[in-house]
Amino acid sequence: MSHATKKRSVVFRSNFRFARALWGVIPMVTLDRLKELTEKYGFSVAAGDLMLLNGAWYVTHAGLLRIAQRRRCSGIKTSLQKDASNAVASRWVFRATVYKSPSSRGFVGYGDADPSNTSPLVRGAEMRVAETRAVNRALRKAYGIGLCSVEELGSFSSPQRPSVATSNSNGHPKSNASTNGEPRLRDQLCLLIRQHNLDPTLVKAYAADFCGTESLKDASRDRVESFVTELAASAKNDRAALICKLNSYAQPVEANP
Repeated sequence: MSHATKKRSVVFRSNFRFARALWGVIPMVTLDRLKELTEKYGFSVAAGDLMLLNGAWYVTHAGLLRIAQRRRCSGIKTSLQKDASNAVASRWVFRATVYKSPSSRGFVGYGDADPSNTSPLVRGAEMRVAETRAVNRALRKAYGIGLCSVEELGSFSSPQRPSVATSNSNGHPKSNASTNGEPRLRDQLCLLIRQHNLDPTLVKAYAADFCGTESLKDASRDRVESFVTELAASAKNDRAALICKLNSYAQPVEANP
């Protein structure tokens, strides 16, 4: 076995462990796709390169930037498309050009954002979201990545519509139920964990305490939704305080006799 093959095998095993820790049981076909993406692009789940949403893999902005860095991208240029933008309506359109080498003619991508296709949590930051989406599209074109990025998902960023709750064997509503095609709350929670580099075990412990249940799976959808909103706001406004809060849920380590 070559050194490169061994390295890819190690990376995939790491991806498999982190993916199971974040998303639980994963279908074999989804794992096969993860292995393919690992071998082809060197994506790392632990580093936040990938997200699993509704059974499909999506690349993140951080993952795309790491690919560009590894492949020695020469530069990225962005420009606001003033004619297509409207500051009053908070609608912004950007054009991004990725230059793989100094002599490259460039790969172009466009990105737009407005209150209708972004989350309320990023209200007021539509301009930055639009630029990120443009850069992501240009990077995907430049490096032949046929995988949509999380930041480009307008449906994921939009406010979640209420779904019909279903019950588990204990009579509690399932917190991750989704009957309207919207991303599940668990997917939103995993995205926040990745975006803000949080400890998933501590987040789950905090979530259960916040919802007043022994485990997160027993909490109602409304309580989980409230927790996701609270976590997002805390991570954005005072991450240091949030980390201290999460650390309070860490299990004490017993000293060796």
